[in-house]
Formats: sequence, C-alpha cells, structure tokens
Amino acid sequence: MLRIENLTMRFGGVVACSSFHAEIKPGQIVGLIGPNGAGKTTVFNVITGVYRPTEGQIFFTPREGETHQLVGLTPDRIAKLGICRTFQNIRLFGQLSVLDNVFIGSHLRLRSNVLSSVLRLPGYAREEREIYEKSLYLLEKIGLQDFKDEKASSLPYGMQRRLEMARALATSPKLLLLDEPAAGMNPQETRELIDFIQEIKEEFGLTIFLIEHHMEVVMEISERIYVLDHGVLIAEGSPSEVQRNAKVIEAYLGVG
Repeated sequence: MLRIENLTMRFGGVVACSSFHAEIKPGQIVGLIGPNGAGKTTVFNVITGVYRPTEGQIFFTPREGETHQLVGLTPDRIAKLGICRTFQNIRLFGQLSVLDNVFIGSHLRLRSNVLSSVLRLPGYAREEREIYEKSLYLLEKIGLQDFKDEKASSLPYGMQRRLEMARALATSPKLLLLDEPAAGMNPQETRELIDFIQEIKEEFGLTIFLIEHHMEVVMEISERIYVLDHGVLIAEGSPSEVQRNAKVIEAYLGVG
C-alpha cells in the first residue's frame, strides 16, 4: 500500500532523514521507532505532504491497480487519496463539541460545492444528514456517544486521543498514521489503546503506520518495525528480530 524509496530530508546542513526506505502492505500495522530526534515525525511529515523531501519517492496504492506518487502533492490532496494522521500533541478543536470535531473530519468527503451549501440545495442537505449519521456512528464505535455535546477540551486525556482518531476515521482513510498515540497515557489507558487500535483496524479495514515510544505498545501490535537513529535506518524486521538487534539495543533501549 505504501512504498518509500531513498527518502532524504535535509534542513540546511542538518540531515533529518537519510536514504530511508519502507514498505507497508495492506492490512498491516507497522511501527516506526527510535530515540528522540531520530527523524520519525519527519518521515510522517513527508508522507503527508507537510515537507517535500530533498530526495526520494513515495508511492501510495489505496486499491489494486491505482498507484499515486505522493511527492509534490499538497496535504489536502494526500488526505483525499486516503491517508490521514494524528499528532503527538493532540490537535482537537477544543471549543467545539465532540460531535462537531468528527463532523469536520467527514467534510473532506463532501461532494457538494460552496453554492450548494449557501443555498441549502437538496443534494447538500442530504449529504449533511449522511455525515451527521456517520459521525454519530463513529462516536458510538469509540464509546463517546454519551459525550457528543461536550466540549472536546473537557474530555479526559485518553478520550481526547480516541476523539482525535475518530476525526481521522471520519475522513475514510485507507492508511492511518498515528504519531505517538500512547504519549501521556497511564498503564490502563495504554492497555485500552492497544485494544482500541486493533479493533478499529479490523472494523474499518485499515492499514496503520505508527510512531511510538512505549515499547509494549509497538512490540505487541506491530507486524513489522523500522528503527531510525539520527535519521538513518538501522534495523527492520519483526518485533522479535528488532528486539534482538544489537544496534537497536544500543541506540534505542540504551543497553550496550
């Protein structure tokens, strides 16, 4: 579904990522790990069009027989192709309701134009109803239906994380990028997150690429893991292979 070739990102004289490659197959959960400053979020920013890479290519195949070159596309175009993300620091619309946050995500798939919206034409009204029903369905699936009218900022931290994922799911993604979804969570919330990610993968037919510092999370749910250190790919393989890799133990786990 996603193929990254020779990805290099330079900021002046700083090389944030050097000749990175990765391949993610449909239906997989793939982890990207490494110490702080290793270049993980840079990879996500390039995939989603926030940065244009200095070198390299990224190919996205949302369905068989349809492949897109992502380099050079804008973030909104990439999102419409079926790639959506969450962020390490939660970026909800805090003063809006829980329902409105999901509703906004669904508007990415709105087919009606601005004129239809202003004149409240029947086609637009029908789409609005469909989006409303879809938003309620997503809130029910993530267990937030009883909080739909609450301000997003009033939710506990773990629920805000779930809401951010629901907003991403509202865009109908094929590939979901999760940037440290367990950041700031206690052990119980982390356990619930692991179960939640596995549930939404099956429920919505997702492929998931995640950055995570919690080793118990990434090792339990990832089928394949890539490891970055100072922008360089130092290991790749199954969780068990990565755990035994001497370079990973030294660079990431801190054991020489």
